[in-house]
Amino acid sequence: HVLLQLESIVFKNKSIPKVASLVEAMFMAEIKNLLLTAGHDLDAIDLPIKLDVSSGGEKYIQISGQEKDLIHNDMMVSDLQGITSSIIYGPDKRTQIKPDTRNVLFVVYAPPGIEKSKVFQHLQDIQKYVHIIAPKSEVELLKVYEVKD
Repeated sequence: HVLLQLESIVFKNKSIPKVASLVEAMFMAEIKNLLLTAGHDLDAIDLPIKLDVSSGGEKYIQISGQEKDLIHNDMMVSDLQGITSSIIYGPDKRTQIKPDTRNVLFVVYAPPGIEKSKVFQHLQDIQKYVHIIAPKSEVELLKVYEVKD
C-alpha cells in the first residue's frame, strides 16, 4: 500500500496530498519508512481502543463516506462506537483528521519481521514532522505494542 503511494510520487509526479498538516506529517513518515499508518482525531475516539482481527462482514464508514464490509482476517482498530481503521480499507470517516484537529492518535500497522525499533523510529519521525508545523505540540504517549502469539 505504501509502496504504491511512493510510486505515485516518484514515477507519476504526484504531490503529497494536502488534507491537513497532521496528515501530511504522517504521510511523509510513511513514505520515508514504508510503514502503513492510520491517523485519527483523538477527540472523536470513544476510548478505549482495541486492536483485533476481523471475522468478516463487520461494517464501517470509510473516510470516503462509503460503507464497507471487512473481509475475514483484516487487522482492524475499533473504539466503543465501532471500527476506526482497517489495514486493507483504511481509516474511518468519524475519526478522520481534519484541519482543526488538535489531538491525534497515530496507529502503525507493521507486519511480522519489522523490528520494534523501526516502528518506534517511525513514530519519532512523525513526532519530528508534527513539531515542525506545531512547535508547541506535546506527546502524551509514544509506545509500540506487540502482538503476542
